[in-house]
This record gives sequence, structure tokens and C-alpha cells, in this order.
Amino acid sequence: MRYILGEHNILFLKSFAFTILFLSCIAIRLNLCLSSIPSSLKSIPLEGHLKFDQVSLSHAARDFGNRYQYNPMAVLQPESVSDIVATIRHIWLMGPGSHLTIAARGHGHSLQGQAQAHGGLVINMESLKVPEMQIHVDEGNKSPPYVDVSGGELWINILHETLRYGLAPRSWTDYLHLTVGGTLSNAGVSGQTFRHGPQISNVQQLEIVTGTGEVLNCSAENNGDLFHGVLGGLGQFGIITRARIVLEPAPTMVKWIRVLYSDFTAFTRDQERLISAEKTFDYIEGFVIINRTGLLNNWRLSFNPRDPVQASHFKSDGRTLFCLEMAKYLNVEEIDAANQEVEEHLSRLSYIPSTLFSTEVTFVDFLDRVHISEVKLRSKGLWDVPHPWLNLLIPKSQILNFAQVVFGNILSETSNGPVLIYPVNKSKWDNRTSVVIPEEDIFYLVAFLTSAVPSSNGTDGLEHILSQNKRILEFCERAQLGVKQYLPHYNTQQEWRAHFGPQWETFLLRKSVYDPLAILAPGQRIFQKAITFS
Repeated sequence: MRYILGEHNILFLKSFAFTILFLSCIAIRLNLCLSSIPSSLKSIPLEGHLKFDQVSLSHAARDFGNRYQYNPMAVLQPESVSDIVATIRHIWLMGPGSHLTIAARGHGHSLQGQAQAHGGLVINMESLKVPEMQIHVDEGNKSPPYVDVSGGELWINILHETLRYGLAPRSWTDYLHLTVGGTLSNAGVSGQTFRHGPQISNVQQLEIVTGTGEVLNCSAENNGDLFHGVLGGLGQFGIITRARIVLEPAPTMVKWIRVLYSDFTAFTRDQERLISAEKTFDYIEGFVIINRTGLLNNWRLSFNPRDPVQASHFKSDGRTLFCLEMAKYLNVEEIDAANQEVEEHLSRLSYIPSTLFSTEVTFVDFLDRVHISEVKLRSKGLWDVPHPWLNLLIPKSQILNFAQVVFGNILSETSNGPVLIYPVNKSKWDNRTSVVIPEEDIFYLVAFLTSAVPSSNGTDGLEHILSQNKRILEFCERAQLGVKQYLPHYNTQQEWRAHFGPQWETFLLRKSVYDPLAILAPGQRIFQKAITFS
């Protein structure tokens, strides 16, 4: 018996030793591969340059969400599209045995590490300044004007440049210090979306570098599958290096109005009526306000009450209120006619009369309003904090049920950041793109734009806010509301499959065609690059 056991042990030890040797060989081979990567990358012919210093790597590993930090191996500062092509092509030719992945980083406004590449390569798209911005106007007015811009250009820069020609893009995001490629990879929504659709509905052409290093010019008519796939495609099929954005005549002024509701049904009914009307406001958004003290006094800093006496008697303390925010674009010579039109619209709404506030600002100041808040928050050290945002798209038929539970029970106050709620028209979205939206003709964006105090264990702390977000999502799932996340973030492919639903097979097919090694946008955590030892 002792002999048999001894023989068994010897066999086991031999097997164990072989396994250790095999694993050691793999580790050695992997380490040799890793150690050779920097020199391999340095061999790529570039007009720009690669950065390997710790400051650059740490910067690329941070984003607005301020919750995930994954250092890349290198950061590319491209000067031309050919730099991006050469880099992707180099990594593509390394084959599936290389662990390297690539993330395109714009202004770093991702929330959960979506533009990071752990141990991979981050492309700083803001350094890509070509092609230079070019504005085109058809003298015969047979086609709308447009601007050709780099994928790394900021929307605020596009606004300033196009205004020199009396033009501007039609659809915006609330925050303009974002890159074109970044917002078009998601959708780009704001208060103009009900009329013009998201930003991805206002693009005519794209130049894309795919995951194999191929450059393709595409539009709805030319390479249409890639064109629609990249729009809202979360960076999975290619990097946007150029975009053609539709323009329209720009106003000079904006009449900006805020009113309050205590009745949620009246609030949503008025919003839905406004977004369905032929002639209405140019921007419509809503906010949820829970237990805010002295709300109207805060408004007085920027807005004027129609009835100052009645407004001074209004109390917001302890109440759940709903703010309807509207804007009418106008030029100086149109002020009287625009004011009359605004009054007609307001006369049909059911807001609390004493809460009507308005102001007139320049078009630029209105569109760049969030940046003004950013400057104030930065001065107080309140900008670079965790931002556990939650953005949901909710069918119109379920919005009352959602509001009763979430605003009535789960949320106790809204002092940690604004809660946006406004409807959009599905008819303004192109169902060929990669964005997943609810099935109904009207659906709501509800955005919980919270900021967490890093050291707090209270209701303004990160853990409390994340727990609150989880409760909201669990309710949506349990009640089967048909909710879809905007700027989604999941940890498993099974969750991504559920998110995309019937669109998953199309998404998967596009990935296999345009990025077959899963090199691009690893921070989305949809696909994982395979590592083999052949």
C-alpha cells in the first residue's frame, strides 16, 4: 500500500512540476512580450508622439466620473489621422496574442472608465486638429449648410466658429466642452432633441478608422452599415476622426423661462403638448426638485419673477416640485413678436402662476450655461469629485408609475445634483443606429446627475448614492417598465445582451466585421480581447 501511494505521489509530483513549468513558460513568454511592447510601439512612424511618462498615463486614467482609474501603457498624441491609422494597424498586425487594446479619449467626460484602456493605449483625440474646421454654405440654398470638423473638436469651439457665419448646429448637449467623437458615440441629447433629434440625427458624413486600421468615409448612402453602427456605437466599431455636422441660421438672443408645478400629471401633460406642437419653444427640459429651501430666491440671481410679491410668498421647503424650463430663440428685431408668441404658449400651461421667472441672454451664454456653473464649482473644489450619474430612457406610458415610486419613495431630496426629466419624440431618432431606445413614440430622459462628497458616509456620500441608483434600477426591472439606460454601463456580456435585446445580433455582427480582435473601446466592457499563446 505504501508503495502504491508513493507511486501515486511521484506521478502527482511529476504532473504538478510539469504544470508549474508550463505556466512558468507562459509567464516568461508573456513578460518577454510585455517588455518588448514599448520598443515595438516606439517603432511606429508618427507625425505626433507617444507618451510613456507617469503624469500622462495618470491623466488618461481619470475621467469625470472619478471612480475608475486604469493606467494605460502609453498615450498617443496624434497630429494626423495617419497617426491613428498607423497605431491601430500596428496593434492589429500583432494579432490576438497581444494584450494591447485602444481607447479614444476626448475631453475625459466618461462616467465609468469607458475611455480608459488598462495596460493598453489611449489616443488623446483633442490633439487631433486636422482637418481644420470648414463651413460650407450652398449659395442656391438647395441643401442645408454644414461644417466639417475633427472628431476631437470641442462643441464649444464649433459654436464660436460657426457663429462667425451666422450659423450653428441644430442639436446640442447641455455641456459643450465635449468632443464630437465622444457625443456621437453615445447620442448627444439636450432640450432641442424633441425637435431635431439627438446629435447623431444631425450628421451627414463620418470618417472612421476601424479596428483593423482601415480608413472609411461613410454616410447613410455610402458604407451605411458602418455609418449607422458607429453613431451611438460606444466606440466599438471605429474611431471617429472627422464628422460633417448640419447647421442652421443662429439666433442672437434667447428668452429663457422657468415655471414650477406641484402636480406631476399636469407637468408631463404640458411637456408632451409642447413637444408635439408645430410651433413651440426651441428648447424644453424639466427638473425634479425635492425638499429645496428658498428655491425662488436662488432663481432671482439670474431670473426675474413676473410677480415679485407673489414669488416672495412661495415656499418650496419640504415639497416635491417639478420645474419646466423653456427657451425661445430670437433676434433683436423679433423681440416683440417672440414675446407675444411666448405669452400664447404660456397661457395654455397649468403651472403655478406665482412661479413664472424669465430672463434674456445671448445665444452663447444660454448654450454654455453649464460651463458657467463648472467654473464656480471648480473654484470651490467641488468639480473633481465622484459623479455616480444614472441616465434612463423611460416609455411615456410608464413615467407616472416611475415618478410615484422614485420621486415619492426612493428619492428624499435633490441637493446632491439636478434630476432632469423631459420627453422626446422617437420619430426624430434613426432606428438604424446603435442606440437602444424604448419602443413608444414618446419617451422620457430621466437623468440623476449627482455629485458625491468623497469623505462622506451620509446621504451625499458615494455609497449612499450608488445604493439609491441600484434601488431605482431594481424597481425598473421588477416593475418591467421597459426602461433603457443611456450612457449604459454593465459588467457582463449577458447584461449587454439584455440591454441591446433584438439589436444584439446586429451589434455583434458589426463588431466581428469592423473590430474582429476587439481592440477598440475596452473600457465599455462589452467585449474582451482574447489572449492566445500560439
